Amino acid sequence: MHSDPSAFRLRLPATSANLGAAFDTAAVALDFALEIEAVAAEEFSIDASGRNVAECSRLDDNLILETYRSLLTREDRPVQPLALRMRNGIPLGMGCGSSAAGRLAAIALAAHFGALGWSADQILAEAVALEGHPDNAAACWHGGLVVAADFAASGIAENKPAHHLPFVSIPPPPDWSAIVVLPARPLATSRARAVLPESYSRADVVANLQAAALLAPAFASARVDLLAAATRDRLHQPFRAAICPLLAPLLPLVGGSDIFSVTLSGAGPSVLLITLLDSASAAAAIHQALGAARWQTGQDYELLHTRFAVRGAGSQADFSPGIAKGISK
Repeated sequence: MHSDPSAFRLRLPATSANLGAAFDTAAVALDFALEIEAVAAEEFSIDASGRNVAECSRLDDNLILETYRSLLTREDRPVQPLALRMRNGIPLGMGCGSSAAGRLAAIALAAHFGALGWSADQILAEAVALEGHPDNAAACWHGGLVVAADFAASGIAENKPAHHLPFVSIPPPPDWSAIVVLPARPLATSRARAVLPESYSRADVVANLQAAALLAPAFASARVDLLAAATRDRLHQPFRAAICPLLAPLLPLVGGSDIFSVTLSGAGPSVLLITLLDSASAAAAIHQALGAARWQTGQDYELLHTRFAVRGAGSQADFSPGIAKGISK
């Protein structure tokens, strides 16, 4: 994507949330992204490339433009039309954080072109409020494995600024990588949420707490031997397996062929497998497992090999110069 030197630029990485047991709590940034350049214009326009070009190009029913307009209107600022150049690497509706990336992009654009004077923390807080939970937005903004808690959404009072978000970002080990298995068809998050029960047993909640408590230490200490236990889930994956048919044939791969965890990516339908960098055996095992189950799943799939993204949209070197007027870091 050729750069206009006057453009405001964003690179927003994809994310994979939940990671099994850490439901609505943790996410990891992945090294494929939504890239945007924006300049002020006489009217709105979008020049899109990459994935889902038709959806990204439209001027109506566009998450980024709708969020941008509504935020500036709410803040009583004029809605500055933009000419956007967009290269989208995040598949829509696949559980890879496309909505969080889109909302963060819109909020950062509004903060810049509306001269809102918002800090980076305020931009993230607005995205978390719109998303309803902090995992994808925090990982997209900060990079790495992010564990975050949105106490405001839980109704727990804190003596902190409204935009305070408790979080920790942990750089994944450099020799770890991921394979995202993308099905042919997307899944609406609303449908994935609808299959979850209203309540859980104490045993299931305790089991998830024990597993999730191992996740951050596993990443921080490069303990691949902990990942299978740290990602074992009872709160969402058992209920979503019926509408995410790639999960069941891949789960048995944990512990073999350099595959250390198998989880839904976000709410699905994609599946995230954590493996070693440049592992030759992992992809072969995935193809074999899905080939054997093709008659059952009835779905084509794509393997997306990716590293983890250590830096998020809010911490990139080329981010600060373009926002000096509108956002304080």
